[in-house]
Amino acid sequence: MKITENLSQYSSKTPLALSIGIFDGVHIGHQSIIKKLNAIARRKNLESAILTFWPHPRTIFNPDDDLKFLNTIEEKIYLLEKKGVENLFLKEFDEEFRNLTGEEFVKQVLVEKLNVKHLIIGHDHTFGKNRSGDFSLLQKMSSEYDFEVEQVEAVDSQDKHISSTQIRNALLEGNVKEANEMLGYVYSVSGKVVHGKKIGRTIGYPTANIAADPAKLLPKKGAYIVDVFVKNKHYKGMLSIGTNPTVNGNSLSTEVYILDFNGDIYDEIISVNFRDFLHDEIKFESLEKLIERLDEDKKLTENFNF
Repeated sequence: MKITENLSQYSSKTPLALSIGIFDGVHIGHQSIIKKLNAIARRKNLESAILTFWPHPRTIFNPDDDLKFLNTIEEKIYLLEKKGVENLFLKEFDEEFRNLTGEEFVKQVLVEKLNVKHLIIGHDHTFGKNRSGDFSLLQKMSSEYDFEVEQVEAVDSQDKHISSTQIRNALLEGNVKEANEMLGYVYSVSGKVVHGKKIGRTIGYPTANIAADPAKLLPKKGAYIVDVFVKNKHYKGMLSIGTNPTVNGNSLSTEVYILDFNGDIYDEIISVNFRDFLHDEIKFESLEKLIERLDEDKKLTENFNF
């Protein structure tokens, strides 16, 4: 996949089949768009392409909104490439760009820079200053600038339109199975293993403390059954997101106990895949009660069908 970050000097010689959007999560709704995009590109002898924005426009319009993302930029690139996208345009949502009208965006970006011949947009997509661009504008301009445009409907799951917001909400409620269904893959978090308070090792449950990307969405506080990938090897794990209230902790941490593992992995990058929710964060009356619950969680994790 060819990745272009600077559009100022860019001009595509290759005609493109393009879709525009944030594509946070690259969920099954996004995947249906990409499948259609790739099919059209093959049929019309075009290259498939995605135009997306980084950072998310909401962080520009609402800087006080602490928006967390389903994907880091590296994860998004990996997922789009895995789905067969041939070109990715990463556009900074800067002052100049946000002030383009819908008409200016179509003419200056889609036609003159990207040489778009077929455009696919989502069912609710708007663009340009004050959201002045929409499907009807694209239809009007398509004949003038010699490109085709089509709009795709939202994909439904359990009678709900699948969206990045729906998936975020599911994760924030601990509904990781529901989130995974909407994503079409298992939600994951990666990060470097850093030093923690090392309390787990004193009670027989040493944990790896994961320093995740601060912009990445973490599911709700609580305990989870997870896959753990360490140095390309797979293990079962039980993960805790929380403040360790039983030992009067006050800072949020993401810690995973890796079953059947013993080794020094400080500074290693590890990944965890969220499989199931075990329980909410609990403040136990004693370390003994905590250990009893950890023993129960371990049995559930051992017996989970990964």
